[in-house]
Amino acid sequence: MRFAVLVAAGLFLLSCSPEKSNNLIIATATPGGTYYPVGVAIGTLISNKLQPRITASAINSAGSGENIQMLANREAHFAILQGLFGAMAYDGKGPYAGRPFRDFRSITMLWENVEHFVLSKKHATTGNILDLKNLNGKYSIGKRGSGTEGSSRAIFSALRIDPETDMVPEYLGYGSSAQAMMDGRIVGATLPAGPPVAAVTQVYAQMGGDRVAVLEFTDEQVVSIRGAYPVWDRYVVPPETYPGQTAPIHTVAQPNFLACHADLADDVVYLVTQTIYQNLPFLQNVHKATTAMALDRAIKGLSVPLHSGAAKFYREQGLEIPPPLVGRP
Repeated sequence: MRFAVLVAAGLFLLSCSPEKSNNLIIATATPGGTYYPVGVAIGTLISNKLQPRITASAINSAGSGENIQMLANREAHFAILQGLFGAMAYDGKGPYAGRPFRDFRSITMLWENVEHFVLSKKHATTGNILDLKNLNGKYSIGKRGSGTEGSSRAIFSALRIDPETDMVPEYLGYGSSAQAMMDGRIVGATLPAGPPVAAVTQVYAQMGGDRVAVLEFTDEQVVSIRGAYPVWDRYVVPPETYPGQTAPIHTVAQPNFLACHADLADDVVYLVTQTIYQNLPFLQNVHKATTAMALDRAIKGLSVPLHSGAAKFYREQGLEIPPPLVGRP
């Protein structure tokens, strides 16, 4: 199904540049996380409020890494991205070293992408992220090329965890990871998203809070991670977010944001930004993660310059745009 959608999108984009297009494509991630349902909600909102001039459709993908490539290939007009991947791509770091991609812009922070390193309690001897060191078991670090794989590897590198030797890496999406954990085929998985994460809820509900844990981070570990990439901050998942989760989970989070191709028309991006902020209750009813969205937090944590259409809307609302977000060469 996704292949057919992408073929249609590709044919469409061959004949229409983003600035002339009214039928917008939003790249998200695999079902089971937060990107996909929120992307569908944003597309539905845009179509309902702005048609016939502007409509939008969400498609699933492998996540941030593929989404950046889809923007570069003009296979999508919009994409939901991790702050980490946005920063790496724009600044030419990590997997983009020596080949930065700068033909994209940010529109708004959406929600915090909360790291969920889920592990069977049989292997969670301390409940700390270092339980993954010398794990010697099958552990899913996300689909190949996904934002999940990228953020997992960045955090592992900062904490000197080697996914190639400390575990047997598996490359599964959210739903597949949850099912593999419940079937006993893997011992854990990285499932970052806005709480509550559907795949994490499923694992807790089926395995029980006494058999599964989300690993925590010490303050010192947070400092080490921020030293590598300053996009992460402390995040506490409240008790009862997941079935049988009786204690808070002290983890980390980075912002997810809505991005677009740099040459998308100002008036299109202005209208999309305006529509999102005039209809936040609609998005917040779709997924609790978007309750993090508010006008005064719209540009919090963004690592990529704002599109001028979005910046125009924010200035009209009285927001001051910091120099790093106005634009860089």
